[in-house]
Amino acid sequence: MEYRFSSRVSQLKSSAVRDILKLTQGKDMISFAGGLPAEELFPVQALREAADRVLLAGSSALQYGLTEGYLPLREQLCGRMAAKGMKVTPEEMILTTGSQQAIDLLIGVLTEPGDTILVERPTYLASLQVFALHGLNVVAAESDENGIIPESAEQLIKQHKPKLLYAVPTFGNPTGRVWSMERREKMLALCKQNEMLIIEDDPYGDIKFSAEDHFPTLFSLEGGAKDSSVLYTSTFSKTVAPALRTGWAIGDSRVIRMVAKAKQAADLHSSTMDQQILSQLLNHFDLDAHIALISKEYGDRMLEMHGLLKKEALPDLNWVMPKGGMFIWVELPDGLDAEALLRCAVQKGVAFVPGSSFFAGDPVRNTLRLNYTHNKGERTVHGIARLVEAIGEFTVRS
Repeated sequence: MEYRFSSRVSQLKSSAVRDILKLTQGKDMISFAGGLPAEELFPVQALREAADRVLLAGSSALQYGLTEGYLPLREQLCGRMAAKGMKVTPEEMILTTGSQQAIDLLIGVLTEPGDTILVERPTYLASLQVFALHGLNVVAAESDENGIIPESAEQLIKQHKPKLLYAVPTFGNPTGRVWSMERREKMLALCKQNEMLIIEDDPYGDIKFSAEDHFPTLFSLEGGAKDSSVLYTSTFSKTVAPALRTGWAIGDSRVIRMVAKAKQAADLHSSTMDQQILSQLLNHFDLDAHIALISKEYGDRMLEMHGLLKKEALPDLNWVMPKGGMFIWVELPDGLDAEALLRCAVQKGVAFVPGSSFFAGDPVRNTLRLNYTHNKGERTVHGIARLVEAIGEFTVRS
């Protein structure tokens, strides 16, 4: 039997992170590749108690549920959003299977194949997969340590007239950068001026290393969901646990209703059981205190990795110390190819994600992404030592 796959799937590239994870199995392999939270910090006991409460209440949690998601959890999330200055009602929110599904559904209801979408350079690689699957033309605006550069975006908007902007303004993946307030305001004004919608992806915004830092979402700057040009997505994957696969999207109720229609065609609804567990968790567990705990721990792990890289003082190795999130973005000396370096590094027992995967169009090949949240102590020390050794040998060979 010859299987004829659709052109959009046949041309889709496999996720570099997932492919690397297959190569990094084994106790001796130290991986800085995946964006993995620390398992030892998952609130296991609180989740177990929450699940017990759900099941002791009866069997309704095992039944089909609303496409839009479990109403009490949506109401709780509206309260959490309000604390960030984001005014939203349950009718302006839908629960999804992770924020990845939220992005896919929003793209599905707001674009046609051949439409153009504007992104940062670089940007989240899984979003690039979504855009490719939907047949979108992707153009990328330059960015620096303060985020997307409005002048670059404005030029591309004039030239390509994109329908949407996709952005991760706070602790972006892969760079860990934070848009400055000036950039946020300029990009919001630019998109409104050109009648462009914005998909604001915010999976990392709660993981900030200084409690004094305040990075308002683009959605909050809009003032509300009604007629908003911003559609916001987030997830519990980084603050509670990825396996619960619960994310959400918020926006004008007209958009959310269309997303619900599309979701009915995809999976009817996301796990009601997981949503009720999360609702019980929020009722009986101090999630904000937990987020403060993991933010402190991840900040310490970031400083550990930053210090080790700085100690090695490799020539022409550059990075910006992140203020939150999960990643350090490293620029290697000019002329080095991180994909080729990865092959050398894996032989030494350490892995990372080459930066080329995060670029739409021509990639910058001397870049790589390091995750600091999943390892600490000796594993981070040994992992960075192996990476530095691989860079040293690879530089000599090159």
